[in-house]
Amino acid sequence: MRKFSLLALLLPLAAVFAFAAETTDPLAEYKWVARPLVIFADSPFDPRFILQLEMLNEDPELLPDRDVIILTDTDPSVDSALRDRLRPYDFTLVLLDKEGNIVLRKATPWTPRELSRAIDKLPMRKDEIDRL
Repeated sequence: MRKFSLLALLLPLAAVFAFAAETTDPLAEYKWVARPLVIFADSPFDPRFILQLEMLNEDPELLPDRDVIILTDTDPSVDSALRDRLRPYDFTLVLLDKEGNIVLRKATPWTPRELSRAIDKLPMRKDEIDRL
C-alpha cells in the first residue's frame, strides 16, 4: 500500500515539473503551429544580419507557405531565453521544426529558396505536401 500512495504523490509532482519545464521554453507557443527561424546577431548593424533580412525580403512567399515565423535577436547583452535555449555564437541562423527540434544551424545567411528546400526535406513537411 505504501508504494501505491508514494506513487500517487509523485505523479502529480512530475506533471507539475514537466509543465514548468515546458512553459520556460521561449518557443513553446510555436510548437505544432509554426517553424521558427531565429536569426541572431551581435548588432542590428551586422552586415550578415542585414544581408539575411534583405534575402528574406526577396522572395517573401516561400517561407509563410511553409509555416515559418521569423524571430530576431540582435542584443547579446540581454540574457534572453532564446539565447539561453539556442546558444548562438556571433551571427547564427537557427531553424526549428514544428516539434521544436533544431533542424538547421548556420553561421552564414541563407536564401529563402535554400531554407525552403531544407524544410521540404523534413518528414512532417512531406506529410503536409502529401495532404495538399
